[in-house]
Amino acid sequence: METKLTAMREILRQRRPAGNRSAPSFEEHTQHQCDAMNKTAGELEDYDCPKCKNKGVIYFVGEDGEIKCRECSCMAIRASMARIRNSGLQNLLDLYTFDRFEAEAPLQRLMKSSAEKYLEDENGGWFFIGGQSGAGKSHICTAIAGELLRRGKAVRYMLWKDESTKIKATINDEDKYDRLIAPLKTVPVLYIDDLFKPVYDDRGMRRQPNPGDISLAFEIINSRYIAGPRGTTIISSEWTMNDLQRVDPATAGRIFQRAQNYCLSIAPGKDRNYRLRRRKA
Repeated sequence: METKLTAMREILRQRRPAGNRSAPSFEEHTQHQCDAMNKTAGELEDYDCPKCKNKGVIYFVGEDGEIKCRECSCMAIRASMARIRNSGLQNLLDLYTFDRFEAEAPLQRLMKSSAEKYLEDENGGWFFIGGQSGAGKSHICTAIAGELLRRGKAVRYMLWKDESTKIKATINDEDKYDRLIAPLKTVPVLYIDDLFKPVYDDRGMRRQPNPGDISLAFEIINSRYIAGPRGTTIISSEWTMNDLQRVDPATAGRIFQRAQNYCLSIAPGKDRNYRLRRRKA
């Protein structure tokens, strides 16, 4: 970053006109340099930032009169987009949009309208949708996450089964555990996909989540619950809110309190498995 700042100063020095009759003061000249550097376009891709002009940094004049730079807020967005791209969610963002969501049945229309209302609500907080597999829960949540990304929010995607397994494997390594779980607690927007992904026994009965999963979910959810408006969380799950109450009332209660008007539960029923219906068609 310091090398970039030095190079920028040298370019501006070479462009400075000679023989200026009314030479500006040192403070004015420094500010002009700073303004010119901020107007110069950068080469970063993926996101078009009007603040830093895609340089990743913003220049300013410090209290000592020297030009300094700080990282632009768009870098958090770029990092989110990179994580999403690496996680495989990028393809889903292109596929799972509001325009592509088939809202033919009343339930589908309710899901879509609730998601759109949530995005219009400045105090929306959290969004939860649980229940019947194949009803379009991940589609709706991914569409919300994609829209928040386009609005400049830093979003992190957590596929519960994969991420929870990875984190629980480090439980005896405190430093590694903290490095993996810390971003899930602090990112401005967290999208948890398929919370407590069900496992079925030989009789086809759904098993309760294990204590490790319950403990991990509470740690993440509670941290984001405490963060208030800074802990926006989007959750999809095959467990309804009533199911979660039986699994762990503490976690369920926090989700319900933060989601409130945007807490949807879809009762089991093959007629609500729209993915299966599309395959048959």
